[in-house]
Amino acid sequence: MKKSLKTLNYAGGMLMAAALLFSCNKEESTPFVEQETFEVAELKASDESELISEEILNIAEDVYTSDEVISTSKFSYNSDFLPDCVTITTVVTSTTKERTIDFGEGCELPNGNVLSGIIFLSYAKDMEQATNTLSLSLENFTFNGVAIEGGASIERMRSNENGNPQSDANASYSAIWPNGDTASFSGNRTREWIEGVGTGFWGDNVYLISGKGTFTGPQGNVFMKETVTPLRRELSCRFIVSGILNFSRNDATASLDFGDGSCDAKGMLTYPDGTTKEIFLRRFKN
Repeated sequence: MKKSLKTLNYAGGMLMAAALLFSCNKEESTPFVEQETFEVAELKASDESELISEEILNIAEDVYTSDEVISTSKFSYNSDFLPDCVTITTVVTSTTKERTIDFGEGCELPNGNVLSGIIFLSYAKDMEQATNTLSLSLENFTFNGVAIEGGASIERMRSNENGNPQSDANASYSAIWPNGDTASFSGNRTREWIEGVGTGFWGDNVYLISGKGTFTGPQGNVFMKETVTPLRRELSCRFIVSGILNFSRNDATASLDFGDGSCDAKGMLTYPDGTTKEIFLRRFKN
């Protein structure tokens, strides 16, 4: 079975997040002047890895949610998140649904990111259950020219204690940039869908993201990341609009505050010695 999802242009930013972990589509990247502890080039690669993992998770959740709403609500539902160049094929077994999300040789998402290759998604056929475990893997997958390998296990809860859908992902990816740089990133991420549930319109979707994980940069340095205050992701905005994320390496910890909810590229960085500086971050240029 094949299914194409329609295109809607927008100035959004992804995809959770992913580890894998939380950051924003920011205009320039100048974090951590202390070169011996925080290398700018490595943290730029880390920030880009956040976008990759968040986008992959967002795509998986979008495809699963479309199936869940149709299966449990018994009415027609079409998400407008993925464009027509994405082909989704479904194979149903006695116990599972196997989804193939194919971006072909290159498919541009409405936010300007270009993906190619395949995301495989598998989950239990019974959509009435309160939780479902999603298995995700990649084949010949690239994200803006970065070759990505790896996968994730996602525990999808239809309704958490707040009455919202929630995804708890344990993911691990490795990446090779076009210039030959390599990196790996892994961790756990909780993604609570707090606004726009079930409308089928991407622009009103809002998520709270939290978790922790590790990033190994091109120079082999390992950074630990952990959210202190959940990161607020509004798909109508390119940037994480609020929340606090800690970065640690060699017993030194810096924190990045993404602001008060305004849709802008600014963040307030607090260095290990307590000094602060307003900075501008980015992921891939769109």
